Amino acid sequence: MAENLAAGRRKRSVARVILLPGTGKVIVNEKPVEEYFPRETLRMILMQPFHVAGVTGKYDAIVTVNGGGLSGQAGAIRHGIARALVELNPDLKPKLKKEGLLTRDPREVERKKYGQPKARKRFQFSKR
Repeated sequence: MAENLAAGRRKRSVARVILLPGTGKVIVNEKPVEEYFPRETLRMILMQPFHVAGVTGKYDAIVTVNGGGLSGQAGAIRHGIARALVELNPDLKPKLKKEGLLTRDPREVERKKYGQPKARKRFQFSKR
């Protein structure tokens, strides 16, 4: 049984992905993907590596994800699935890399500064 484990990250989210040969089922935090991600766009994002690699319906994914919001979690799962596919079949690496699925998105939320309402927003200037 070719089981494969990989981690994916995005924003504050971390996903642990286990890929098993199967029928294309994705389980996220012990729930079906349709239940965990109600928005179709998020489901499309995390299925992207399967479509690009041309292995849709050949692997089952069991995912544990925590931290961040739904969008970051979907991105983390996508990153983890892409990494796991490359571990299973190194020939897929150029295809997935070309689509940017193996690159960890480095963008993070900028910290809030003291004396300001947000990271960059300033209080309204008043001369008098």
